[in-house]
Amino acid sequence: QVQLVESGGGLVQPGDSLRLSCGGSGLTLENYAVGWFRQAPGKQREGVSCISSTTSDGTTYYEESVKGRFTISRDNAKNTVYLQMDSLKPEDSGVYYCVAEKGPSIVVCAVVVGYTAIDNLDDVFWGQGTQVTVAS
Repeated sequence: QVQLVESGGGLVQPGDSLRLSCGGSGLTLENYAVGWFRQAPGKQREGVSCISSTTSDGTTYYEESVKGRFTISRDNAKNTVYLQMDSLKPEDSGVYYCVAEKGPSIVVCAVVVGYTAIDNLDDVFWGQGTQVTVAS
């Protein structure tokens, strides 16, 4: 019955903005570390951003290429995590997925910052993905 649903993707031009949403059902995201990952055609899935659980103080993490452009945040009343994406570039294109990991574990955040491999993720919940295309 646990479900994560991403929304907010679309086709935009370079320099534009999008806000992605990850809504949770059957789990309270406040108690989970939540990450955003993306996958371009023919490429490996890569970490983009992560926010730790509330009990872990809600620290945010970003992949180097999106620092200063993307912002991850929570709205606990809506059981939703957002990814605000500004100054979008063509290389940001791909299917964006959210993933939730029960806190205080933050392996998902370690993957985002490059401390460990994505293969080390276990016992997590993935959403179905939302398409982001940045093209002129």
